[in-house]
Amino acid sequence: MSAPSVYAAINAISGELAQHGIAKGRTNEVDDYKYRSIDDVLDRLAPLLAKHRLCVLPKVLKRSAVERRDEAQRSLFHVSLKVAFALTSVDDGSTHTIEVYGEALDASDKATAKAMSAAYKSAMVQTFCIPIAGSEDPDRASPRVSSKTHSPEPVQGWEQWARDIEDIVGLCESEQAIDLVQERNRDLLQALSRERADLYRELGECFGARREALQKRRAAARPRNGRSKRGVLAPKAASQVEKEDA
Repeated sequence: MSAPSVYAAINAISGELAQHGIAKGRTNEVDDYKYRSIDDVLDRLAPLLAKHRLCVLPKVLKRSAVERRDEAQRSLFHVSLKVAFALTSVDDGSTHTIEVYGEALDASDKATAKAMSAAYKSAMVQTFCIPIAGSEDPDRASPRVSSKTHSPEPVQGWEQWARDIEDIVGLCESEQAIDLVQERNRDLLQALSRERADLYRELGECFGARREALQKRRAAARPRNGRSKRGVLAPKAASQVEKEDA
């Protein structure tokens, strides 16, 4: 019984790439190393995929995005993808699926595309056993993330930590208590603003809502129109009593 055609195609492509390989003709100008771009891989691989009747069909399984800062404190977007690549033979429809991760940083809207390129390049290099040396990068430049952004994440993770802080703030009975919570967690709050801007905004709304509730409660407790809290007339001053007696 013969093996599924998908494996025969993978084997044939690996054999041809082993003979010629893909040269590292590009240089990363920041870190000064040689690499193969995504275009180099596509240009070399596309004819072989067509020749051996093999399709590569990508599917993103998971995506996460975080805003970070570079060394000049400019915004960078870090995207991480988990991608499944289905290698399918046209001859008999047999399929083999591989899953890889791709990550990328970008200052505008290209982080996802770069992460996809990194995932594809990683998948093809490993599947077809293309020799690799040094780091592979989807673009010529390497954005430098400020060391300040690498703050330690709470043991319970950012989401649970944020929920815990919300619970604590909800129990605060004064604005001074809220200030104390902010002061004691200042470093982690600053880290949260860089690592998870969405959770940071939610916490800010939580702090603001609790302060507003306490202010309304305090305003409602103030005496109005000379009456005390219970609605009884407030005691007159001694000088006022003397004038009335006279």
